[in-house]
Amino acid sequence: MADALAHRGPDDQGVWIDGQAGIGIGHRRLAIVDLSEAGHQPYHSRCGRYVLTYNGEIYNHADIRRAIEANGPVEWRGHSDTETLLEAVACWGLSGALERCSGMFALGLWDRETRQLSLARDRIGEKPLFYGWNENKLLFGSSLASFRAVPGFSATVDPDVTALYFRFNCVPAPFSIYRGIYKVMPGTIVTLDAQTIAQPPVRPPAVPSVAPGISCARYWSLTDVACEGMAAPEHDPDRAIAALEATLTTAVMQQTMSDVPIGAFLSGGVDSSLIVALMQRAIGGRVKTFTIGFDDPDLDEAPHAAMVARHLGTEHHEHYITPAMAMDVIATLPAIYDEPFADSSQIATHILSRETRRTVTVALSGDGGDELFGGYNRYTMTSRIFDRLSLLPAGGRQGLGRLINGVSTDLWDRIGTLPFVPSVPMLGNKAHKVARALRSGGALRDIYAAFTEEWHAGVPVLHQSRLSGLAADEAFLGLTREEQMMYWDILSYLPDDILTKVDRASMAVGLEVRAPMLDRDVVACAWQTPLGLKIRDGQSKWLLRQVLYRHVPRSMIERPKAGFGVPLARWLRGPLRDWAESLLAPSSLAMIEGLDGAAVQIRWQQHLRGTHDWTAALWSVLMLIGWQVQC
Repeated sequence: MADALAHRGPDDQGVWIDGQAGIGIGHRRLAIVDLSEAGHQPYHSRCGRYVLTYNGEIYNHADIRRAIEANGPVEWRGHSDTETLLEAVACWGLSGALERCSGMFALGLWDRETRQLSLARDRIGEKPLFYGWNENKLLFGSSLASFRAVPGFSATVDPDVTALYFRFNCVPAPFSIYRGIYKVMPGTIVTLDAQTIAQPPVRPPAVPSVAPGISCARYWSLTDVACEGMAAPEHDPDRAIAALEATLTTAVMQQTMSDVPIGAFLSGGVDSSLIVALMQRAIGGRVKTFTIGFDDPDLDEAPHAAMVARHLGTEHHEHYITPAMAMDVIATLPAIYDEPFADSSQIATHILSRETRRTVTVALSGDGGDELFGGYNRYTMTSRIFDRLSLLPAGGRQGLGRLINGVSTDLWDRIGTLPFVPSVPMLGNKAHKVARALRSGGALRDIYAAFTEEWHAGVPVLHQSRLSGLAADEAFLGLTREEQMMYWDILSYLPDDILTKVDRASMAVGLEVRAPMLDRDVVACAWQTPLGLKIRDGQSKWLLRQVLYRHVPRSMIERPKAGFGVPLARWLRGPLRDWAESLLAPSSLAMIEGLDGAAVQIRWQQHLRGTHDWTAALWSVLMLIGWQVQC
């Protein structure tokens, strides 16, 4: 199993087995802090009770060491955060230790005294952790590839989960693509003992349910953090700006902890530019920054990133992606992502990670800024549209939606190039999403689905999923429309899509990516920030921008958002068309059991004609086919 994880840990490996207890633990190490043998895993506590396998970083581990030493002198073996984490567990128990930790991690902890295995993930879900029951074995690991390496592993695709995959273009936690295999939820500890091997649960363990031999508990709750923040809001703009800059600066300083070279992704947008600016100030030298570009001017942010880099004085590296490079990467995506995954920016993220890894082993990113501080169009557009159209009856809104949808995406894109029309990248795609929202009926959950789901008229499978209870279905009373969508995004879209994309793309090449925006104190600061300081005068991420303007001129930042998206819609009609057409041919689609090939073909033909932009929907089909062939 451990060998299947070699790409995630190329620097060291270890195995520990207790035959009498019937447990074995393997580990692959990407060495970042304490490169010596003192960081070797699986790690044994000094008291001999605990054995730990752990992936990630505890950024405040020096503070935790001092807290442990307050109880008496400790003879440390080295300076790894792994050792700190395990001694913290010995001092305060697992939940008490994790409550004190600031970091990203996934871990398996064996208690030799109680003969219990505990599995835990970080608060937001930056690091992956799968577990489940298969052929009378209980398995856990960072990758499904390690499960498939187990002799006799029964890889049964769950049709209910396949339907969920088409809704979200990823497999949302706690599910995996395989029946009986699950993901540990972020901020949660799952504890299992030997009797559970013979009694696997019929559904994924969840808080607060307890099944024989299984308990599930939260050590951190987004709902609690949101309630505490909203009970003590900071309405004063100057104090809010100062508080955010101080909190984010501390997070950036902590996350530069490393014994190997470190750099940062830089797209030239608000989030990454702010992280780089604070990082440059924190380390007192030239930060190494990395970006990518495309030949499509609507999506190419490389010139903007270069401008910000020159202003900040970073050592900047840029790399341009061609369709041929993308095609080479596409062939490897199913293996990299382990289960079907279809956020097309995975292509650019992997290439960026690969090029970054040639120079550094750790990179900071701006991930999380959109979800915490109101960056997505759906936040700004929902109230703007529905408030302005509040006097229009539901039938009128739906009729307007049909009118907008009746104009092809190609024509909308051409309208977007007219001199008197504000520049909006991918205007056609966005116009059709607005049309779907208008036709949704007006309930917030339906509006959110119109903006975030691609097969909104029905997923292309003959088996409709019985699963609907996702984190994104949780409603939090008392939130505005915008805050409710941010809450859903942090619970589901962020860990299941964005963080999955970044973790798999980067760890495939041995690059560790850290996200200071997801620091626990920054998350708390975001929920103390009233909506009026996040979205102001129609501008998203207002508070983040005010901090950024202290370091980078406003003129370098103000432009429509593009990120690291690739011009896939155009490529599918051009250089990638032959490849896509071969996979989307009726004969190929017929090989996928339960797939509604006719529905896929309709969208493919509409996409080719340019009447619709079905890139994301078609990409989900292409990635599923690729995964089934390779995995």
